[in-house]
Amino acid sequence: MLKVSNLHAGIDGNEILQGIDLEIKPGEVHAIMGPNGSGKSTLSSVIAGREDYEVTQGHIDFEGEDLLDLEADERAHKGIFLSFQYPVEIPGVTVTNFLKTAINEMRKAQGLEAMAANVMLKKMREKMALLEMDKGFLSRSLNEGFSGGEKKRNEIFQMAMLEPKLAILDETDSGLDIDALRIVANGVNKLKTSKNAVLVITHYQRLLEYIVPDYVHVLHKGKIVKSGDKNLALELEEKGYDWLKEETTV
Repeated sequence: MLKVSNLHAGIDGNEILQGIDLEIKPGEVHAIMGPNGSGKSTLSSVIAGREDYEVTQGHIDFEGEDLLDLEADERAHKGIFLSFQYPVEIPGVTVTNFLKTAINEMRKAQGLEAMAANVMLKKMREKMALLEMDKGFLSRSLNEGFSGGEKKRNEIFQMAMLEPKLAILDETDSGLDIDALRIVANGVNKLKTSKNAVLVITHYQRLLEYIVPDYVHVLHKGKIVKSGDKNLALELEEKGYDWLKEETTV
């Protein structure tokens, strides 16, 4: 599904990613871990197509197509979803209208007709029940006045509605209490299928107790320095990142 090859990228002339190789297949859950400044959020932003990042070398292929030729909205229409670490507030735009626009723009790009209003509303209610969300969310301005947990849950709600092929969760666990973490993680787990994939970016192992990864990759100084299964996350929790820093200098 996704193949990242020798990816070098940065911002304002500062190279952050220094040769990333990563392959994600349908049905898989991959986790990227690493200390602050290692390039985790940069990787998610570059895959999603944020324009302030510059790719200087390498390729990103998604279902056989070069993503670097596509703008961020085109990548979203292809089925790539990015859940932000700090979701933005959009006053005056309700959650309902935001999702209606996003879904119908995606359908338009795919040559489909707009989703009927009654079908859209039914789907919204189903996904909100899945995420244990109050229906009052739909009439609120997007993220305005939302708590940290509400913002993250709303991001997963958007993911549920858009049904992406690849969902990138950029530190979705940041600022969540244990109850909100459980609800968000359960929602992600219920949305997983054999045809989609999830890339989880996190500092901590606690999220991976709920969203169990098939593969864990450790990013350090812009490179993946170690890969393994879920046990690698447990080892990091026990030993910390200094252990890996020592390994990479040997």
